[in-house]
Amino acid sequence: MKIFAIGDLHLSFGENIEKPMDIFGGQWIGHAEKLRQRWIETVSEEDIVIICGDISWGLRIDETEADFKWLKELPGTKVFFKGNHDLWWQSTGKLNKIFGDEKMTFVQNKAYIFERKVKAEDGGSVATEKIAICGSRGWICPGEDGFKADDRKIYDREALRLKMSLDEAKEAGVDKIIGVLHFPPTNSNMQPSAFSQLMSEYGVSTCVYGHLHGKEAFKNGIKGVLNSVRYELVSLDYLEACPKEVEI
Repeated sequence: MKIFAIGDLHLSFGENIEKPMDIFGGQWIGHAEKLRQRWIETVSEEDIVIICGDISWGLRIDETEADFKWLKELPGTKVFFKGNHDLWWQSTGKLNKIFGDEKMTFVQNKAYIFERKVKAEDGGSVATEKIAICGSRGWICPGEDGFKADDRKIYDREALRLKMSLDEAKEAGVDKIIGVLHFPPTNSNMQPSAFSQLMSEYGVSTCVYGHLHGKEAFKNGIKGVLNSVRYELVSLDYLEACPKEVEI
């Protein structure tokens, strides 16, 4: 079993949903078909794919049905987190009741916990490791241009959501934690935030995030290690529409 991540699918298969993404560059032309081909080439049925927000352009749940039908047909187990454009997102209880099954799960305020077999350090025997995927939507961070009082409220709320998710993982006694955000975990100056501090405090090994589009915006996202946590940008255009394996 491998773990992959990708964000910002921006699907629009729903009837009357027209949201072209090519304003961010030619790589967005036909991006869904590129994603499908590269996903099938990369991901197996036994793998897990983290989708960190901005999944569908639908405004209501019924307008997302075609998008989730399309996703359901792709290999692997999909674990969904909310993005800022996912205006259709309601309670995870409702979303999991409508779309969820053993291969599709929506996560908020909680942790997605699973086990996988790995080779033990002796190279011969097989061990089981317990892994948690924890996260929240995140938000723009203090120190960013235009950060206002209203942003502070959302930022604090999303930090609390992340903490709730991480607390569940710790209570379950997991061996490793993967962090997930939609927004970058720091401001564009790469200064620590409540999100990055929580990731470090709870021993997250790798955190994936999206939201950033275009070569100039890519520069505003932290990549590499900060306070023992590896950060990876996984927006669709940054990955050229191919899910990236998460190393933990």
